[in-house]
Amino acid sequence: MSHHCHDEHEGHGGHDHDHEHDHSDDITPALQFSLYQHINFDEVHTLNETSHGMGRAIVKKTWAERLDAEPELVSDVDEQLIVNVPFTGQVKLHSILVRTSPASSAPATLRVFQNRENLDFSAAEDQEPDQEFELSQTSEVQELPVKRAKFARVRRLALFFPDNFAQVQGEDDEEATRVSYLGFKGEWMQLGRAPTNILYEAAANPGDHKIKGTNVNQMGSGIGGRGPGV
Repeated sequence: MSHHCHDEHEGHGGHDHDHEHDHSDDITPALQFSLYQHINFDEVHTLNETSHGMGRAIVKKTWAERLDAEPELVSDVDEQLIVNVPFTGQVKLHSILVRTSPASSAPATLRVFQNRENLDFSAAEDQEPDQEFELSQTSEVQELPVKRAKFARVRRLALFFPDNFAQVQGEDDEEATRVSYLGFKGEWMQLGRAPTNILYEAAANPGDHKIKGTNVNQMGSGIGGRGPGV
């Protein structure tokens, strides 16, 4: 694998949207399960991104913006990416939401590590992830259910994309990996407080927040995972 570095070159790509149906009702489940407003965006850190801050930018996309082609996270010196996402409290994670594309630049695998400080590529390749998923080549948002018992006390996540379909299918092992959206569903607990206080507060003023969530009827099909969720 090539050595990784942090460059601040511009690197944007776009994918066509093939959605014509109405998403206006998607905000209701988003309010109940989204962890969007409980992400510590200032501390989101990405390794091997072409353009500095693009990993943070795709995490900051709201659910309403999930189909936007840009901003987009693009890998730099090779196909691998690590996105480190800290939360503002403790989380019981339900699922991870990912949008890529039907192109060969779509990541083929996602390995998820929890509560790891500054996970780098060497550690991510050598150590066993908490859960691993096989991804699909689709422009739909893929919902990846995690093993909830294992992800019951999450303070931060490291998402490792080790390969893409160009590499797996032997087309081009030099093609960059592209991801356009990342979201998270679950239950958030402020340390030392009951979670219900926060959940009701988050749902009180839906007009004030563009919050990520998911509508199961809008999820992409063909989602795979070597470790199925409960």
